[in-house]
Parts: sequence; structure tokens; C-alpha cells
Amino acid sequence: MTRRFDGTEANKYAIGPGANLERDELAGASLQGANLERANLQGVNLEGADLAGANLRNANLTGADLTGAKWDETTIDPDGWLK
Repeated sequence: MTRRFDGTEANKYAIGPGANLERDELAGASLQGANLERANLQGVNLEGADLAGANLRNANLTGADLTGAKWDETTIDPDGWLK
């Protein structure tokens, strides 16, 4: 079952290191500064999400939709997904 979060709702949930969010709907979510290290984001819709300052170290972004997602120099992305 796909969980759907809107841009404000995502902040109400414990989304953190190692989270399994596979195929979840996070379009437009504000994930500024979120620690998503080792998170399973496979197939997640992150269209238009704000990832500024998020930690995506060792996160699985295979098949994730990053169309229009926002990130900046503070976003931790050592695997190069956001380049």
C-alpha cells in the first residue's frame, strides 16, 4: 500500500535514518534537514520535494522521481544521485 504525504504532513511523521519509504508519495514534501541516511527511497515520488540540507548518505534512490526536487550545497549526497 502506498502512503501519501502532502508538503506539510510529512513533517508530522518520524522519517529518519533507515526509514523504509519504498514507493511512498512524498511529492512536494518539505524534507529540509531530514536525516534520511540509509533510508529506502526506492520508487518514491519526490517530485517538487525540498531536500535542502537533507542527509541522503547511503540512501537507496533507485527509481525515485526527483523531477523538480530542490536541493542545495548543504544536501549530503555522497553517492551523486542529485548531480
